[in-house]
Amino acid sequence: MTRVVSYNILAGGYSLRDKGAKRTKQISAILRSAQPELVGIVEATHPQLLQHPLVVEELAEALEMQLIMGGHIAHVTDYQVALLTRLPVVYTKIHPRPGLLNKPLLEVCVEERDGQELTVFVTHLHAAFYKGWAGNGLRQREVEEILRITAPLRKEGKPHLIIGDFNSLAPGDPFKASSLLRYLVGLDKTWQQLPMLDGNPSLNFVVPPKLRFLRPLLRVIPDNALLCTLFDAMAALYAPRGSIRKLLDANYVDCFRHTDPQARGFTCPAAAPAGRIDFIFADPHLAQRLETCCEIREGDGVTGNQASDHLAVAAEFGLKIGETLVTMQRDVVFQ
Repeated sequence: MTRVVSYNILAGGYSLRDKGAKRTKQISAILRSAQPELVGIVEATHPQLLQHPLVVEELAEALEMQLIMGGHIAHVTDYQVALLTRLPVVYTKIHPRPGLLNKPLLEVCVEERDGQELTVFVTHLHAAFYKGWAGNGLRQREVEEILRITAPLRKEGKPHLIIGDFNSLAPGDPFKASSLLRYLVGLDKTWQQLPMLDGNPSLNFVVPPKLRFLRPLLRVIPDNALLCTLFDAMAALYAPRGSIRKLLDANYVDCFRHTDPQARGFTCPAAAPAGRIDFIFADPHLAQRLETCCEIREGDGVTGNQASDHLAVAAEFGLKIGETLVTMQRDVVFQ
């Protein structure tokens, strides 16, 4: 069995609202409960907190995994991606693609226990929700570039995954926009002066400048059931889904939806799950080995919102020896 986790750990695993306290123990608890061989880490670093050991380095030590960092960020306010692995590394590549990718795409090829190679791509697409459909266009352009990079593997039929935070919904997925709005309004009320690079979004982060005059109305919506229903219906039509559609059109398999066509699987925000934006995509050949995929809501007594503003997503793949698919006894049950 090969277990894979995709996890946005929020601002490098630091809590700026708590004087920069580290969340190493909480994140480790979530990951340890899944016992993964591979972990794609989004927001693996914080640009203003660079004293070693970093949280991501502490995670690697605590979980006894090798740490592979993604490419250096282009902007001083941005975060890196990373990969943790227990499996032997065959090669590592970084695809910076300035002007096309929001953050460098990390490519790592590992050797599974049956000797076959598995390539993992870790990505973090643009958020830019305040840009409206322009933000959706940025994410679609990023996916097009990722598809260009992964094209040789698809052509050769080599097993690979694309995992990370896509900041987009899948076609047909529900969206509880009123829950997200209630969460954002609560943050704005509680923290009038937000720390810079806190990692948590604000209303201004998701509302386009031309519509910010509506903020007084937006603050009222969460307290009115009828307005919440109308808001959810409108947001579901507006929510960006184009980038995920491109991956599906390229025959990538959405592991969560493949294993459970009905469950919501919301991953963000962890304290008030409103939508599913964290994904594990498998190529069609690898998807034949998919056993299960789910969000991790709790681990070793730690709830998801205590560790990050995203829930981790975990997938399990059987090992293929010759022509026989081998599945092992699971020693962990995802919540």
